[in-house]
Amino acid sequence: MSAPPDSFIRFEPIYQTRVWGGRLLAERFGRDLPDLELPFGESWEISAREEADSRILGGSLDGRRLTELWADPGLRRALFGESAPDADRFPLLFKILDARDTLSIQVHPPASVAAALGGEPKTEVWYIADAAAGAMLYVGVKEGIDEARFREALASGEAESCVHSVPVSKGQHLAIPSGRLHAIGAGLLIYEIQQNSDTTYRVYDWNRPGIDGKPRELHVEESLRCIDFSDVTPGMDEPDGELLVSCEHFRLERHALASGSSLDVAARGRFAIITVVAGGITAGTTVFREGDFLLVPPGRAGDLHAVGAAELLLTTWP
Repeated sequence: MSAPPDSFIRFEPIYQTRVWGGRLLAERFGRDLPDLELPFGESWEISAREEADSRILGGSLDGRRLTELWADPGLRRALFGESAPDADRFPLLFKILDARDTLSIQVHPPASVAAALGGEPKTEVWYIADAAAGAMLYVGVKEGIDEARFREALASGEAESCVHSVPVSKGQHLAIPSGRLHAIGAGLLIYEIQQNSDTTYRVYDWNRPGIDGKPRELHVEESLRCIDFSDVTPGMDEPDGELLVSCEHFRLERHALASGSSLDVAARGRFAIITVVAGGITAGTTVFREGDFLLVPPGRAGDLHAVGAAELLLTTWP
């Protein structure tokens, strides 16, 4: 028999070392990282992948894995709602990215070519949780850049000259559909909501070595089959009221709550993944702060309240 849902579910983060990562997960959020010196670029906050399956912390489902919840029909309805997609696995992935240095210039495969390349399509959105002065995102290509010109730049080690750069500041957001050439610049802290995929094709890595001192693998031909060269000089996205992104995979909203407000002001009875951006959220004796992620089953958000003025991201089904 399926257990009744708790008011919230929280998961144990899964930390990933990255050559471009830093130590903000410990310094800013007080996380106990697995190593005292290595650079950790990603925290997979909610993940249902075979190699990284989130484990529940506390509550009636303590110790169970996210894939187990999704595979149980009764729990899936109770925890994810009647409108949850009919998918073999939980279809989303939530991360925190600490980009101390610039990431590789990369692309994720569109659905039209992903299977042929042996990969998975990946559409994502970045919410800028913090940005150093002068921080940039690299998105799309510059005017006049086609595949032939880009190949020439790759051969000469000057691919960055072809990529469009955008200055960025805290609180902005940007959707990255599959096929969009992109890289995260140095000095950015990002909350990422994406399809459940881990397929990335690196086309250029700034001629730097990996953590092991060796050049990281590039995927030039795969990348060139995926890049949308019609995606020219895109800018940052603009919110439409509370709505940040609405696509076929998820809906992302940003909400500001007054002190003491019920979280159902934002959730409105829906299944939600909550990301605390500022302030806090309380559920009984548990308090969630900046950088915390939690799953709130449909109809249970009324048990959670804002501590002080709170700002949060809310992800739900489209």
